[in-house]
Amino acid sequence: MNESIGLPTLEAQLARDLDLIGFYRPEWVRPRALDGEDVLDVAVIGGGQCGLSAALGLRREGVTSVMVFDENVPGYEGPWDTYARMVTLRTPKHLNPIDFGVPSLTYRAWWEAQHGAAGWEAVDKIARGDWMAYLRWYRRVLHLPVENGAKLTRIEPLPDKNLHRLHFDGGAARLARKVVLATGIQGGGEWHTPAMVRDNLPKSLWAHTSEPIDFARLHGKRIGILGGGASAFDNANYALTQGVGAAEVFMRRKELPRINPIRFMERVGFTARYPALDDATKYAAMDCFLGHNQPPTNDTFARAAAWPGFALHLGAPWLDVAEHEGGVRVTSPHGFHDYDFVVVSTGLLSDPGLRPELSHVADLIVRWGDRVTPDGKRNALIDAHPYLGAAFEFLPRDGVDGAALYGLFAFNYSALVSLGLSASALSGLHNALPRLVKGVADQLFLDDRDELVADFLDYDEHEFLEQWPKETAV
Repeated sequence: MNESIGLPTLEAQLARDLDLIGFYRPEWVRPRALDGEDVLDVAVIGGGQCGLSAALGLRREGVTSVMVFDENVPGYEGPWDTYARMVTLRTPKHLNPIDFGVPSLTYRAWWEAQHGAAGWEAVDKIARGDWMAYLRWYRRVLHLPVENGAKLTRIEPLPDKNLHRLHFDGGAARLARKVVLATGIQGGGEWHTPAMVRDNLPKSLWAHTSEPIDFARLHGKRIGILGGGASAFDNANYALTQGVGAAEVFMRRKELPRINPIRFMERVGFTARYPALDDATKYAAMDCFLGHNQPPTNDTFARAAAWPGFALHLGAPWLDVAEHEGGVRVTSPHGFHDYDFVVVSTGLLSDPGLRPELSHVADLIVRWGDRVTPDGKRNALIDAHPYLGAAFEFLPRDGVDGAALYGLFAFNYSALVSLGLSASALSGLHNALPRLVKGVADQLFLDDRDELVADFLDYDEHEFLEQWPKETAV
């Protein structure tokens, strides 16, 4: 593809490709209703890259009674145009995470249709805004069913009926046989904020990087940023582009993180094969993985450091924070630092007990701390993760009736320890999606196996219709 062909031509080509390979399989799941209320076969919570691709994968398997629910307004699902502030994605541009092997559905095909092959060669990393534009196109061209403005507040299990009633903030409840929680990085727990910040400062003086931040209001002001991962530098650079006078990053480490274990996992097939490891090896691998802060990319750091208002404080954990003369005084081992506003970039905690929508079932869910005893020291972050089944399904604690968990799938970042880089990591989606889709479809099939097998045994549709005279038969 040497010249740009335009999106209409690509879309026609995509429709042809999907038809040629028989992408859309026949519907086979039996419709369900309860007291006259329709039942979805699958409710997907979250309309970002994971939710959209999960819905497409299910349609490919003949599961069509699917609805994606997202709390955001149309076109602003996921982090990319909400709280993400990096200039580019960190994922290598050649990865094809959500195209299901269809060339005309790839990001590269979408890009080249608009900018040509030479334009693609000039791309180093995918721009954040371009990735979101691709996801909007992906949703539109595939006609994926998404209901926006639907914030899930509670999952009410109906275990005697193998159903779940989903309650939404301000919206009507819906019934579903299966629920896929495609809820992103924070969807398996919550963003972590140190109690020192949360308890000592009014909310008007601080924000977490996962929140909307009006940096324009801070024009010319000084901000302090706690955290040494990539997000801290993304936010420092973004704040400085918006006119903040100074942005200073504080790290407890004495050296910048330099190793990104994800790159190794991508190169050697670790991402695809990780689920085959035994539990003890998974525990050790994730203990190592979580010990690495994801470093900023070289270009991200260079952009931030180029600003005259940027500063980096190494070996400088925050020992205390307090209101001071209308701003914030931070105490570190190096002394006092005064800011007009502070930003927290301190990662997240994965624990189903932190999710309000799982309040009915969280105590039933088995964690890694319940199931696995490591060879070395325990890691509290790992222990709080749910111990998931092979298809991202929640599993019950020993001795607990798990009927209320049946049909619930955690296709979010909390799957990290059980299934590796999978949901919410673009590097892992290519391998994770088939695993999820097969698991959900298998459950639907096995739930109805008695009726489906009975129908098969009674099947009497004549395919051969020619009537041969008796006398010609030998």
